[in-house]
Amino acid sequence: MPASRPADRRAHAQSLPPASLADERAITGFLDRAWAEAGLSRLTLDSYRRDLEGLARWLATKGRGLADVDRQLLFDYLAERTAAGYAARSNARLLSALRAYFGQQARLGLRSEDPTARLDPPKLGRSLPKALSENEVEALLQAPDTDSPAGLRDRAMVELMYATGLRVSELVNLPATALNLRQGVLRVMGKGSKERLVPLGEEAQHWLQRYLDEARPVLAGSRVAAPLFLGREAGALSRQQFWNVVKRLAVLSGIDPARVSPHGLRHSFATHLLNHGADLRTLQMLLGHSSLSTTQIYTLVAREGLKRLHQQHHPRA
Repeated sequence: MPASRPADRRAHAQSLPPASLADERAITGFLDRAWAEAGLSRLTLDSYRRDLEGLARWLATKGRGLADVDRQLLFDYLAERTAAGYAARSNARLLSALRAYFGQQARLGLRSEDPTARLDPPKLGRSLPKALSENEVEALLQAPDTDSPAGLRDRAMVELMYATGLRVSELVNLPATALNLRQGVLRVMGKGSKERLVPLGEEAQHWLQRYLDEARPVLAGSRVAAPLFLGREAGALSRQQFWNVVKRLAVLSGIDPARVSPHGLRHSFATHLLNHGADLRTLQMLLGHSSLSTTQIYTLVAREGLKRLHQQHHPRA
């Protein structure tokens, strides 16, 4: 039986030796400068490090390093990753990291040319965001056991995510000081350290107030806790822990867990707002998108939903 795609990727990664010390230093220098110059988030920097170290480890098998890589070697690396089962989207993200690294090297005069300049990104099919129906979201919101501190926290988190369309990283990293229930707004630090104010809505305010009054003091105990939403030992929940919370709530509410994710709640927030008449500019500000073109994907989601309704209910569909 042939190996599965995930097994191919694991085998490919595990077969590579460590990156050279020179390459590790070059990568660290690039990341330090990228953080200082562009204010990139920790998640982006970690992703860049993984991608660049993967290339450096592969180059070590060829007796080469980042300093002397050329366009043909990069092309060969991308081709080998594709054969090992890496998706086009993963390779596109890798190419973005390579362009950032080699572009910086060229600007600093550390290379005479950028080997990524004529590398074409892989073609990506347009995948529409997957949103839950309003009834499914309601079932998900009703699923937590709000008689327990953890259940009340979970209800408040899901309510807040659906009310505001936060990214999961923004949600789990919220400090308690970001919340202003008196004014009904949330101060969010988004991608690129850009700050935005997001309105909460009455339901989210109600559950957040209950969480702050009844659950958070129990979860914090005697500790002084900075995060808004607390997990073990009064620390912040990780993205993976919240992902597990959402999957568990999906099971409890009778929804296929494969269709539910934290990011899916963000998609549901955007799609439902658009369906109820919100304009794209407002949606762009609420989601924290830097470009309106990113937000426009939701118009296609709404259009697909209208087509399905027409096909289901119109006598001549």
